[in-house]
Amino acid sequence: MDRILYTAANGAARVLEQQSVISNNMANVATTGFREQLAIYRSVPVVPQAGELPTRVATAASTPGSHFRQGNMAETGHALDAAIAGSGWFAVRTPQGGEAYTRAGEFAVDAQNQLVTQSGLPVLSADGQPIQVPERGSITFATDGQISALGAGDNPRDIQLIAQLKLVNPPANQLQRGGDGLFRLAQGQAAPADPTVKIAPGFVEQSNVNPASAMVAMIANARQFELQMQVIKHASSNEERGNSILSAG
Repeated sequence: MDRILYTAANGAARVLEQQSVISNNMANVATTGFREQLAIYRSVPVVPQAGELPTRVATAASTPGSHFRQGNMAETGHALDAAIAGSGWFAVRTPQGGEAYTRAGEFAVDAQNQLVTQSGLPVLSADGQPIQVPERGSITFATDGQISALGAGDNPRDIQLIAQLKLVNPPANQLQRGGDGLFRLAQGQAAPADPTVKIAPGFVEQSNVNPASAMVAMIANARQFELQMQVIKHASSNEERGNSILSAG
């Protein structure tokens, strides 16, 4: 009976692990540029003891990566919004001083007149440096990532090129998702700029999570967890009956 309990409890724990991943995906359905995290089960054969047949299989939950399909493009018309058109990433500087990558192009200008993400991370230029925006100036993105700025009160003919966004496109299998939702190269190095990556100014990319699929997965997981609990309940009931029979004997 103990083996049945252990197998069922192991399965229930794995269901909860996968459910947490799916719940996180659901919570980020409206997060700009979010990439759906994958969660799958894999079977782990239980090594039988001497004289036993290999009839039991345990379960392990794993998150092998993320789904990199492009999310829907939403037009905002905001001058500081941009979306990656196709494959590619924006480069940002992390609080630790390293470089990370995101698809979220809802940018802003902070108190130091730097172009930053909504979470306050500096957006990097092609030379790997934060982008300085003229005070109270208006900026315009080009499809190749070039940024033009016009200072407050300046003549429109005086518009100037101030920087170019660092746009990268490393192989998906070399990217690792961090706990902050940003992606980094597995070895921690900086990816080179890719001139073929294009952006769509005035647009943002929505999350690529399919809400309907995620909800179906959550319901299926809840039912699977209930089945595991039923197995545990029946195993416990059978053990009690066995003990009562032995006691009566």
